[in-house]
Amino acid sequence: MALNTPVCDFGWRAVDFELADTAGSRHSLASLRGPNGLLLMFICNHCPYVKAVIDRICSDARQVQAQGIGVAAIMSNDPSEYPEDSPANMQRLASQLEFSFPYLYDADQSVARNYGAVCTPDFFGFNSALELQYRGRLDASGRLPAAPDSRRELLEAMRQIAATGQGPREQVASIGCSIKWRH
Repeated sequence: MALNTPVCDFGWRAVDFELADTAGSRHSLASLRGPNGLLLMFICNHCPYVKAVIDRICSDARQVQAQGIGVAAIMSNDPSEYPEDSPANMQRLASQLEFSFPYLYDADQSVARNYGAVCTPDFFGFNSALELQYRGRLDASGRLPAAPDSRRELLEAMRQIAATGQGPREQVASIGCSIKWRH
């Protein structure tokens, strides 16, 4: 079932956490943030929306990092129900696609709950003060290949946040598969 994310709650403060990545290293807000902000992306391996855009996510993440913004992906699904999202498969995907950012496992789903993540992909763009400035989509493609002239909404927003500390006032909600909550 496809879900849309809520609109951006400008100024909402990032909630601290500590999660392990696919290599076992631990990360927190302090270790992830860049001098110009932080992009947190709730993704997973099995979601067709993520699969459709993962190459663009990787490309845009490298460009965002070059702007002084830290980037991390968080997988919060229950892998007992979705084995493709297991930590071993997360590690495989991160290696295969040469993620330039840590891929973190939210085993108890507390980070997704604290952030109000609802779907994959779900993007949270913070400024240098870790105030939310973007809660929108990657681009207009959804589950389809992007048209060559597609506007790169997430990348544009994060560049604006890096330069000004403020996100665009006009944002289009992300759409994706629901977070797979434990029962």
